Amino acid sequence: MIKKDSNIKPVVAGLLLGILMAAMDNTIVATAMGTIVSDLGGLDKFIWVTSAYMVAVMAGMPIFGKLSDMYGRKRFFIFGLVVFLIGSALCGIAQSIVQLSVYRAIQGIGGGALMPIAFTIVFDIFPPENRGKMTGLLGAVFGASSVLGPLLGAYITDYISWHWVFYVNVPIGIVSIILIVRYYHESLQHSKQKIDWAGAITLIVSVVSLMFALELGGKEYDWDSIQIIGLFASFFVFFVAFFIAELKAAEPILPLWLFKRRLFATSQILAFLYGGTFIILTVFIPIFVQAVYGGSAKNAGLILTPMMLGSVAGSSIGGIFLTKTSYRNLMIISIISYVVGMYLLGTLTVDTARWLLTVYMILVGFGVGFSFSLLPTASMHNLEPQFRGTANSTNSFLRSFGMTLGVTIFGSLQNNLFTDKLKEAFKGMQGAGGQGFQMGDPRQIFQASERSKIPSFILDKIVHAMSDSITHTFMLTLIPIALAAITIFFMGNARVIVNKKGTAKS
Repeated sequence: MIKKDSNIKPVVAGLLLGILMAAMDNTIVATAMGTIVSDLGGLDKFIWVTSAYMVAVMAGMPIFGKLSDMYGRKRFFIFGLVVFLIGSALCGIAQSIVQLSVYRAIQGIGGGALMPIAFTIVFDIFPPENRGKMTGLLGAVFGASSVLGPLLGAYITDYISWHWVFYVNVPIGIVSIILIVRYYHESLQHSKQKIDWAGAITLIVSVVSLMFALELGGKEYDWDSIQIIGLFASFFVFFVAFFIAELKAAEPILPLWLFKRRLFATSQILAFLYGGTFIILTVFIPIFVQAVYGGSAKNAGLILTPMMLGSVAGSSIGGIFLTKTSYRNLMIISIISYVVGMYLLGTLTVDTARWLLTVYMILVGFGVGFSFSLLPTASMHNLEPQFRGTANSTNSFLRSFGMTLGVTIFGSLQNNLFTDKLKEAFKGMQGAGGQGFQMGDPRQIFQASERSKIPSFILDKIVHAMSDSITHTFMLTLIPIALAAITIFFMGNARVIVNKKGTAKS
């Protein structure tokens, strides 16, 4: 709780800064990765820079959510900030890719505490009638960060140094710490519970095993290799062990009874499906624009701006209207916009006008934006304070899990489609790649200086192959989006009730 109303704004500012910093970190690093690898080397190991962060975040979310329920939000939010800043500072001084990967894991431990606890603090300190607007604001920051990250990362890398991609977190984090320490005074009444160590350990091992299997499969090792099969087997065994541990634990990390609540269960499924499909857009739309339209890599971050604006609008509107209608009605608006926008993106061709791409991105961003504010709130609907951290961290965990699976599965599909279409396009044209173009290196279409050297008839075939592979991938994402549409209809009519006095209860 907040002792004085005047303290609320600084607390919210501190939470927003923490969310912005953690949510933006993966995307801001992605645009700097080429420069980092050229400086530190380790091209064969660069994938661990992203994987180490995501594994640590995903493993930590449910654990920190539970610990915040047991011992208080403030201490673990500050703990997350401090660890994140230590990891950021270490990343900036890394001398090798291996060192950078280790330091990114430290960052991830802190990041796993920040996002779910921030949403839960808002739910704790605001009355029900104001929670929608505030979670809408936090959701808008989350959505904007996924698009602002590449833009900021590109400019910092080009005009300052890749080291500052990590150092930039330090002043932001320090301000966040000062605001939370100074102005956030929470209730000291927390239930003392036993820590579910068996659940925590089995969850971490299962998640880490699955992440490594997905990241290494088809790259470092063949999918049918003993290493990948072993990792999948480890995931299965420890995931089953996790469920057994949760059924037996007195105070489980993830109370399975929560999934008996219709609104909670459907919110988790939707977070997983939305996360797994939206990430594809942030990855492949910049590639489409660069490869098909010949856009500049330096300005790649600007490409997604329309989608960012759409997601901010959707998140804000979802939060504002939360007290006026049910979660399901708002999510129906969300899914309609999402389906229409994704289908239209699937119809893109090399001849599609850029302004149409902008309209399509706004539509899809608007649809996804609702999920950023509504799903965390729906997860905590009618829950006692001691379960809110667990509920929200579970929602964040499943969204991140969906993103990881989505980018791996659909990324592989797009790569295979592109390879097949290239083979089909150049069938019977062996050696056609002379005059400065190597058939085995289609990356030249992303480099303006190299692109101009490619004979026009070859460039045209490659561009069409890239365009078709990406748009087909967009069409394939309609399958999980259709599952999301079905799930929405099972959400029920739960809503935030506003009484005649103007107050609300959730």
